[in-house]
Amino acid sequence: MGKASRRKAQKKAAGIKPAKVQPAPYVARPFEGLPNQAQWVAMREIVPAASAPVTVEVDGTSHDITLATVLPMGWPAMKRDTGEIFVALQSLTGSGDASRDLAEVVRAAIELEAGMPLEDAPRTTADSPRMQDFVKSEDLEVTVHDGFDFWVEGQDLDEAGRASMDRANESVSPTVRMKDVPSAYWCQIGQRTYVRWVLEVDEDKATDALARLHAAGESGLGEGRLLGAFRAYGLLVPVWEVDASVEASAHDAEMKALAARFDKAVKNDAALTPQERRARNGVVSRQITLR
Repeated sequence: MGKASRRKAQKKAAGIKPAKVQPAPYVARPFEGLPNQAQWVAMREIVPAASAPVTVEVDGTSHDITLATVLPMGWPAMKRDTGEIFVALQSLTGSGDASRDLAEVVRAAIELEAGMPLEDAPRTTADSPRMQDFVKSEDLEVTVHDGFDFWVEGQDLDEAGRASMDRANESVSPTVRMKDVPSAYWCQIGQRTYVRWVLEVDEDKATDALARLHAAGESGLGEGRLLGAFRAYGLLVPVWEVDASVEASAHDAEMKALAARFDKAVKNDAALTPQERRARNGVVSRQITLR
């Protein structure tokens, strides 16, 4: 019998029960309270290749890390030879609170040796910290990339490595962050193009506002039509299909005007009219939940 088995047997004989590890509780809006909550959700769900610097304080020590959408081999995190820390937002989570999962990854990434990846995410429990406990930055400035070359910036790749990187880059759907509405993203998927807008307001208020606009015939993005919306981490993300023959920047003015109409509709506290309620039912019926 090994030492661990003997200790277990001794505790059992003494009537000592091991403390139960409580799982992390479910949190509907895990990124609420972080700077630019909508951008955390966008990087988590709808942007294929992007990065954002953030400063965290862990155990009394400040660290500058880089958030990324994904990392090579699906790693949750890695520390480059230079000591720069990358943490992936789209890595798999093991609990009902993505913020706790991410915070545990950050803690583990800080402890990595230079040049090493974090291949498996640590277990998250109810006692795990949250990113809200760590993040000290007051903003989250997202940079959208055409591909994943930012993984190896400043490093030379051999022929096989370059070929592998090229294959990864080919899988990236072209994505552009809208100029005047930062949490709205234009993307091209196949032969069709869309604008997806992460709304950082209460989900019910956002749905009511979209219903008011739709009932008034003002929910379009220029000539682009509202297809519906999905829900991600407690936020509503409406989707418009737009003209695939023009560049993303051609929709900037229309997106800015739509945002102004939406803001006005959100501030309207009047009860929905029968026509607006029907429009709301239509919006809700076309919703799906990603998280």
